[in-house]
Amino acid sequence: MKFNELKIGDLTARVPIIQGGMGVGVSLSNLASAVANEGGIGIISGVQIGFREPDFLKNPIEANLRAIRSEIKKAREKSKGIIGMNLMTAMNNYELYVKEAVKEKIDLIISGAGLPIALPKLVKDSTTKIIPIVSSAKACRIIIKSWLKHDRLPDAVVVEGPLAGGHLGFKFEDIIENKIKSLKDLTVEVKELIKTYEEKYSVKIPVISAGGIRTKEEIEELIEAGADGVQLASAFVPTVECDAHDNFKLAYIKASDEDELIIKSPVGMPARAIKTDFLTRSLNEGCDPIKKCYKCMPNCDFNNIPYCISVGLINAVEGNDGLIFAGANLKTINKFTTVKEVISNLLDD
Repeated sequence: MKFNELKIGDLTARVPIIQGGMGVGVSLSNLASAVANEGGIGIISGVQIGFREPDFLKNPIEANLRAIRSEIKKAREKSKGIIGMNLMTAMNNYELYVKEAVKEKIDLIISGAGLPIALPKLVKDSTTKIIPIVSSAKACRIIIKSWLKHDRLPDAVVVEGPLAGGHLGFKFEDIIENKIKSLKDLTVEVKELIKTYEEKYSVKIPVISAGGIRTKEEIEELIEAGADGVQLASAFVPTVECDAHDNFKLAYIKASDEDELIIKSPVGMPARAIKTDFLTRSLNEGCDPIKKCYKCMPNCDFNNIPYCISVGLINAVEGNDGLIFAGANLKTINKFTTVKEVISNLLDD
């Protein structure tokens, strides 16, 4: 199969691949620019992006804003391709961070982990494209109806299935009991819904499939089902260009099916992660008392959670024992590689 370009408004990616945003610090300017240079769309994760700033502990908001500016600038210096940012709807100061990325003329913003209802007003009068992540046609319909009140449609839609890594848009019990439709079926449902808006408003809204995609054959199946492109994250972790520590990358390479866990995240959502000593100890015994709250999520009662998600993610990305989110089917990720090789293996005949 010959793969078409991915067109999102006036942006055109030579290959129909979006690199998924991975926080904390897994996908920053280095990985995003490398993917963009290979013709895909590179995504910087905005989650606690300022964790390496010297004043992060005292001024996390200012540190995050500074890092948003810095990482976008560095990505621009390394690439002339398409650079976007992933910002979780559920995090504190979401609107502030979106506005900062827009000021830096980010090409597009992808938002999930909740319904990004406020996104249209935050990018008003800018050229930044906006793309919600949805887990069902129902969620997609709710978002579009809300956005139309601002005379805005999504520039594209990411459909994320049950095999994705990190926080998932499904009920914990449904994931455990395997009651969720496949990514292919979800793609078909969302595509049918999107067609009604495309016909009514004479626009093109690409549908992007995401979650656990590992092979060219899977991409072909999803495109035949109606997807205009795919989003992959875990496949890019063990690359030279990934911004995480090599120990983080090795966790992916060494992981077996038995190491993949569905957990209840402290932020109140189910999530897929790799079994680590930190995670096992925290879930079984509880972590050490949390002395510092980063105020990354609203309504976080740090006195009654098994561990601090920010601490876990930051420890892991820096190469220490911590919390490592990952998509399913990690057994296919078994060596260090490069962004160029990953994309070539997925798309080349």
